[in-house]
Amino acid sequence: MAAGVTVLAVGLILAALLVPDQPDRLTPKAFLRLPAEGILLATVLLVLPTRARRAGAVAAGLLIGLVTLLKFLDIGFYSVLYRPFDLVLDWGLLGNAADYLRDTSGRTGELAAIAGALLLVVAVLVLTAGATVRLATLLASHRARSVRTVLVLGTAWVTCVVLGVQTGGTPVASTLDAGLLGDRAEQVRVSLADARLFRRQAARDAFAHTPPNQLLTGLRGKDVLFTFVESYGRSAIEDPAMAPQVNAVLKESTDTLGAAGFRARSGWLRSPVVGGGSWLAHSTFLSGLWISNQQRFRSLTSSDRTTLTGAFRRTGAWRTVGVVPGVLVAWPEGRFFGLDHVYDGHHLDYHGPDFGWSQVPDQFALETFRRREFAQPGRGPIMAEIILTSSHYPWAPLPRMVDWAKLGDGSVFQQVRTEGKSQEEVWKDPASVRTAYHTSIEYSLNSLVGFLRRYGNDNTVLVFLGDHQPVPTVTGNSPRRDVPVSIVARDPKVLDRVSGWGWTEGLKPAANAPIWAMDSFRDRFLKAFGPQPR
Repeated sequence: MAAGVTVLAVGLILAALLVPDQPDRLTPKAFLRLPAEGILLATVLLVLPTRARRAGAVAAGLLIGLVTLLKFLDIGFYSVLYRPFDLVLDWGLLGNAADYLRDTSGRTGELAAIAGALLLVVAVLVLTAGATVRLATLLASHRARSVRTVLVLGTAWVTCVVLGVQTGGTPVASTLDAGLLGDRAEQVRVSLADARLFRRQAARDAFAHTPPNQLLTGLRGKDVLFTFVESYGRSAIEDPAMAPQVNAVLKESTDTLGAAGFRARSGWLRSPVVGGGSWLAHSTFLSGLWISNQQRFRSLTSSDRTTLTGAFRRTGAWRTVGVVPGVLVAWPEGRFFGLDHVYDGHHLDYHGPDFGWSQVPDQFALETFRRREFAQPGRGPIMAEIILTSSHYPWAPLPRMVDWAKLGDGSVFQQVRTEGKSQEEVWKDPASVRTAYHTSIEYSLNSLVGFLRRYGNDNTVLVFLGDHQPVPTVTGNSPRRDVPVSIVARDPKVLDRVSGWGWTEGLKPAANAPIWAMDSFRDRFLKAFGPQPR
């Protein structure tokens, strides 16, 4: 039994040192390596005096456990956001993860997940500390043999480095944890300096002092709808497994809108986020600043920065409204973004079922906006920020289009939800996930285009875009951060204002269409639709 415990202890330490921090690297060959950190640990434990050895073993074990937990966090972040966990800026996102679990699995599921996470933290720290103490005891009990073993392993490690020995394309000599800690030290330095950098960037605002009568003069009298389509990224248009279906919808929509007198121009924007963090992309698009983390978001929303939506409100020529079905708590940021009125998930008159994370189907959210704002008799021009959520992860179950005249209070969607696939069915394999994803994008596009075709007029201007690429399971770990953006209008003078942008005609941007950083859109748009030189 003692020998078995010792073998388990050594195996646990090796596994902790060798477990990678990215999900696509979690393969058996990742554990067929020789960790320099393990050899160094054994050396330190051998040279420490007896009294200090146990304390040193506990400290080393706890450090190994903490690094292992960091790698677990990285695996989670890479799986969703395609980046590692930021030790300075990302703690608040754990709260967002808990909110997501509550919205999709209920309060019981949220509490169970939190309890499981806490238990995992304690178990990892206790087990790695205990295993390291066990290793220290073994080394001390067989000192001569241990010294020879460490020398042999050290020599083998150096030899593997010199000869470049690999297994399956991976170096046998590993310095995974040492490299990880070095990278995190640099990450912490950069993140701590980010607040100062952002303050300098935010201090420059080309439109802060523009008189209201000089803002958006090219859109006076128009209804302008800025609409975000959740997770609508470049992969939906270019990935061979999804592009044929999505592009068919885009082509049909372009033709249908063309028959109704609408024309469109489309390009690409590079989002600050991947897989999640939609509010950061929204803020980047509207503020003209690169909002890539929660610290920047808080700094932005506590400032007096001119946002794209706020510019409409400053003119006094538009009523500004927000349609945000995913917001279920107080949202003071609505005032910062210059919205006169906000329709959140509790105020859209919806009495149907939820669809995964999405509380309100896109078609119903758009219909409520029409009924409560767009179709009001005698109204003035409207500027609306509309967030469509039906294409939000996990894409199960999914809504489908119903007759607009039969939407009612949303009860019609009960049967739709019952017939839909469960999350367990969809997530059984990546191909099924991709199918569900592109189906959700098709639904969102059909809802939006259906609304415009049914209710749009000569004074309607629609700007719609994706907020970010979907999770890596869908994109296949594509490094692209591009999202499509389109401007649609019936009045040719609107598109004439952006004729110099080089965008593609229609709703599908060409592969070689310009790619702009998302934070550049605000200034380009305000300039294009401001006073023109004679």
